[in-house]
Amino acid sequence: MYNGLKDYIRFLEEKGELRRIKDFVDPVLEIACATDIESKKPGGGKALLFENTGTDFPVLTNMMGSEARIRYALGVPSLDDIGPRIDALIDSVLSEKKGLRDKLRMLPLLNRAASWMPREHKGHAPCQDSVQYAAKLSALPILKCWPQDGGRFITLPLVHTVSPVTGVRNVGMYRMQVLNDDTTGMHWHMHKTGAKHLSECTHRLPVAVCLGGDPVYSYAATAPLPEGIDEYLLAGFLRGKPVELVKCFTQDLMVPADCDFVIEGYVQKSEEKFMEGPFGDHTGFYSLEDLYPKFHVTCITHRFGAVYPATVVGIPPMEDKYIQEATEKIFLSPIKLAIAQEVEDLFLPEEGVGHNFAIVKIRKQYEGQAFKVANALWGAGQMMFNKFLVVTDADVDIRSRDAVLEAICHNVDVTRDLLFSRGPLDVLDHTAPETGIGGKLCIDATRKEKSFLDRKPSQVVEVLFDASEKEASFYRKLWLLGANCDPVRDSHVSDRLTLDATSKKNLPGFLRRWPDIVAHDPQMVARMTALLKD
Repeated sequence: MYNGLKDYIRFLEEKGELRRIKDFVDPVLEIACATDIESKKPGGGKALLFENTGTDFPVLTNMMGSEARIRYALGVPSLDDIGPRIDALIDSVLSEKKGLRDKLRMLPLLNRAASWMPREHKGHAPCQDSVQYAAKLSALPILKCWPQDGGRFITLPLVHTVSPVTGVRNVGMYRMQVLNDDTTGMHWHMHKTGAKHLSECTHRLPVAVCLGGDPVYSYAATAPLPEGIDEYLLAGFLRGKPVELVKCFTQDLMVPADCDFVIEGYVQKSEEKFMEGPFGDHTGFYSLEDLYPKFHVTCITHRFGAVYPATVVGIPPMEDKYIQEATEKIFLSPIKLAIAQEVEDLFLPEEGVGHNFAIVKIRKQYEGQAFKVANALWGAGQMMFNKFLVVTDADVDIRSRDAVLEAICHNVDVTRDLLFSRGPLDVLDHTAPETGIGGKLCIDATRKEKSFLDRKPSQVVEVLFDASEKEASFYRKLWLLGANCDPVRDSHVSDRLTLDATSKKNLPGFLRRWPDIVAHDPQMVARMTALLKD
């Protein structure tokens, strides 16, 4: 759809979705501060193009940070249009083919599917307009996002690896802390495919990091695809044409020909890991230092007129809110098919930063079905990171806070309708009793024989917060509940469910470090606010 970020920028400008910043704005803290301010405006604000960064390259931020811009990035008039396309595809593939006529009807589908497959680019590739074997990362406007960050981080990389065992490609998005001009970190969590590929190699894992190109690539790299499914197949499906790939110069890898930058290199399996971080993360807190592999740069190529893309994460709402909403729409049908066919809809409230909260409505047929669905979802892909799950009947508007609270109020008996469990959590979850594992809670808010129509929400669930948050908004309190509460350790059930969402920094027996909430210097916030005034 778009031949590089400049093409996308022109489109956004025509739609009134872009703002150019001509004044110098420092990639160290200032660009991120301005982006944080803009992204919290109603509707997500505008995409920001910082034209004066002190380098040869402008910086684009918040490029998918609105309902319109995520649609433009995916090339659809409505996010609701994608679900039916996937439904039709799944139905065509799985429906019984009884005769020759039915099988012949599959031919158009097979032809379309073949047209989505990535293919080799013919001729010169724009991403290789400029080739630099002794390139320096300091030539790029890489951001430092928050004051306590351990350094500058590449935040929107498309990290390409290939399994040494199967030969299957993976494109993931893992932040990369710059250590020096030719070395970065590679933030591979233990459950990520990139980390698996490194474990499979015997010596050195080739890696290629792309930036920019068609924005659908950045979306595809974040998508919760089953392992072994090519992200560029999804990109081809979404944009209706194949992704064209070109071979790197120093690594045996293929990358999109229309990307803005390609950073080629490798990770040495035997090399000692380094202490990466801290980093102001999508949780709204700093993720603390931990050991990660090093990535060594062997070559940097870029297109003429390249634009450096970056995303900034922190206290919601931010750009990742809109990416998450697209994922809900796109992957509902596969979830229903492969995990729980009774699921009617799935909603991940933005206050839960992608995984802390999930609300599901189901076609209920029997008691206990809500807990069956919870166990199925907690065992599926990235849903394993969910902490709080509310299950409602099919006629509840799960995107209405009042409707969900009413269902909980009317239908929940805390002595019967709560399911506590333990399992994997995001390693960034700072409140878990131990890194990467902690409590989970399912609330069965479906209708039962006995209802409680005269109750108030506070009579069902009580939440405790620090005194400093007494006047905080409902939005902030819900975010803090997801961030600061382990559903098993921090809950008490009597005549109601009490959840403790206070800081655990001084909790006896809690041995993990407690991170700070991300925040910019107030003087910088004032300067960037003035810069962004209309």
